[in-house]
Amino acid sequence: MPEFFKAVGAARFGVMAGVAAVLTAFFLYIAGAITEPPKTILYGGLEPRDAAAVTAKLDGMNVKYDAKGDGTILVPSDQVTKLRMALAQDNLPAAGVGYEIFDKSDAFGTTAFVQNINRLRATEGELARSIQTIDGVQSARVHLVVPERQVFSRDEQSPSASVVLKTRTVMGRGQVAAIQHLVAAAVASLTPARVAIVDDRGNLLAGGDDRSGADAMAANQEQSTTDYEDRLRQRIESIVASVVGAGHVRVQVAADINYNHTSTTSESYDPDSKVVRSTQTVEQNSSDTSGSTENAVSVANALPNAASATPGDSSKSATGRTEETTNYEISKKVTTSTQDGGDIKALSVAVVVDGTVTGEGPNAPYKPRTAAEMTQITNLVKSAMGFNQARGDQVQVTNMAFARVDAGDATPAPTPLLGLDAAYWFKIIEASILCVTALLIGLFVARPLINRMFAPNPSAAPVQIANGSPVAGALPAPAQASGGAPAEGATVSAAGGAAPAPLRILPAQPGIDLSQIEGQMARESSVKKIGEVVNSHPEEALAIIRTWLHQPV
Repeated sequence: MPEFFKAVGAARFGVMAGVAAVLTAFFLYIAGAITEPPKTILYGGLEPRDAAAVTAKLDGMNVKYDAKGDGTILVPSDQVTKLRMALAQDNLPAAGVGYEIFDKSDAFGTTAFVQNINRLRATEGELARSIQTIDGVQSARVHLVVPERQVFSRDEQSPSASVVLKTRTVMGRGQVAAIQHLVAAAVASLTPARVAIVDDRGNLLAGGDDRSGADAMAANQEQSTTDYEDRLRQRIESIVASVVGAGHVRVQVAADINYNHTSTTSESYDPDSKVVRSTQTVEQNSSDTSGSTENAVSVANALPNAASATPGDSSKSATGRTEETTNYEISKKVTTSTQDGGDIKALSVAVVVDGTVTGEGPNAPYKPRTAAEMTQITNLVKSAMGFNQARGDQVQVTNMAFARVDAGDATPAPTPLLGLDAAYWFKIIEASILCVTALLIGLFVARPLINRMFAPNPSAAPVQIANGSPVAGALPAPAQASGGAPAEGATVSAAGGAAPAPLRILPAQPGIDLSQIEGQMARESSVKKIGEVVNSHPEEALAIIRTWLHQPV
């Protein structure tokens, strides 16, 4: 080993060690890149504050991650579920402050004002968490305004609420109404009409004004008409698309709906149908007697045992009356009819159907549909919409060429190649490129460098030429036909023994007198002779060339 180090030298050994270290680190990096699992999204679209909290927790857990500027955090795909459960235990990412705020507060040093504020914050946080569980909602913030009850106030103020949503897709009317009722049900005396909902793009999804009367009724009627038109359009488009194909039909529906509320009451009597209801009879008889006397009225007539007066003339009268009352009941019919709003007055449906295209490309020939096909499609549309000619419905089905655009729904989902996901294929391609790069570096950089380090450093012996001056690296004379070396002092002819000045091998160092060759032979013969000498002694020729390269300029 000491001889090896002495022969190689300290400089060469250091270069060898550096090259070996670089190659080892390079191949270790390739092995790590191949074995490292692909990364997937742990959380996306986080707020800066939430992203900082999540990354701090991942640093504490010694987990490798990639954080992007849009709030997306990437972690190894085989650790996503475990990391989400671990972060959920610490309420990360935080979706508002919930009822856990009371677990960390000091009940003895907290005033009533702080308790009320914490209760309001906890309610807002819990509502935000509940709203985020709805499909399509990415994040939510809830603000509640609950007025304090005044002791001597006669009028009571109503609470209100506002919700800000960050959505992945367009929210439907039913989802918005569900959020309104969810918030209203969690706060006492709060009505859904006083809950305002705004999305992250500044669109008002639901108003926070307490509308009533004609305004609220008009809004409900408009929404009901739109919902009915959408349902009917989807029904017609679905049945026609099953015949002409998805993306080859467009349907528009206009509905005229009567929302008038009518209540009618009618009474009818039948004179031929009568029934005795009651009978009352009154009978009255009376008599009257009248007369006159001739004796005058005196005191004597009033005395006792007085003689009675002689009666004069008298008259009598008697009367009688009978009254009978009979009450009859005539049959009566009372009819009350109530007609609620929502009756369809008329429907107008417009349908555009694309033709058939044979071949591919924008210049493919277009073929319109036949009259029989259009008749069948028109009948399908009438059946799906419930066509009523007496009501005044209108249907227009037209065949026109559509603009050639790719239908997103008809594009099939890409299938994984050989059962591997795209992320794994990217890792394989990356590792292949690194391996090819390492192979090229090893072949064209490391290998020539190592060969040059281990190549022997031949000592060029001086060659004695005719005039006695030494020439380093002179080529020896080619061997004779019999394979033996020429004897000392022998001469070698340049071309078949006819050279003007033969080359003489000196006893001190066998070689060729190049000055004689250059001075006495033609150029072509010199080149030919030198080629023969190089072919006969390749190792010596290589040693001479190396000596020339190492000589200072």
